[in-house]
Amino acid sequence: MAFMNGRSISGPDAAQRSALRSDLESCGYFPALVEDAVLLAVGDEEVLEFVVHHEPTFNRDEIRRHLTILVLTPTRLIVGHTDEQPSDGPTGPTSAATSTESINLAAINTVALTRVVIEPENYRPGAPAYEAWLSVSWGAMRRIDLEPAGCADPNCEADHGLTGTLTPDDLIVRMSAAADGAQRVEHLVSFTTSLQRATGRGAISTRVGR
Repeated sequence: MAFMNGRSISGPDAAQRSALRSDLESCGYFPALVEDAVLLAVGDEEVLEFVVHHEPTFNRDEIRRHLTILVLTPTRLIVGHTDEQPSDGPTGPTSAATSTESINLAAINTVALTRVVIEPENYRPGAPAYEAWLSVSWGAMRRIDLEPAGCADPNCEADHGLTGTLTPDDLIVRMSAAADGAQRVEHLVSFTTSLQRATGRGAISTRVGR
């Protein structure tokens, strides 16, 4: 049994929170900090499913680590990011920045799942994927890609201004069996399908309630 804000938590929610803690501890990347940040955002809601993605990046002679955590509750998707911060000199203290974002399920526009399988000619239903991508868009930010505009005349030197595209700045989580392990890939697939179903139910409820 666990406790949250003075109340006891038992059953599936306690089991999920315990599994979340174990997953964060297995990553070894500021587990107490990450857990506290994401559960502060979850509050009293039930943790239905979660995904933890630990992603190191290499910058010359340094290794910078980044952790993304996604938590699905009955009403929201909680997105958390934690990054190491460069220290002030070789003797300076280490620091980390952690952020959480709460997205109402009804506000999510698209949830896309991409699976990569080996030897597709031998594929059988339920076979594990070698690689999986989760893409989520909720319209919080959009990216503008601009480039000089032109015309059909190859000899034209006039200034035609700029042209570009406006695209959503999606959240993308990518895992592979080689880098993250087959179990984490399947976990990402399971989480994505649950999120797809949850956002679909939220859209139906929203339309009916209008």
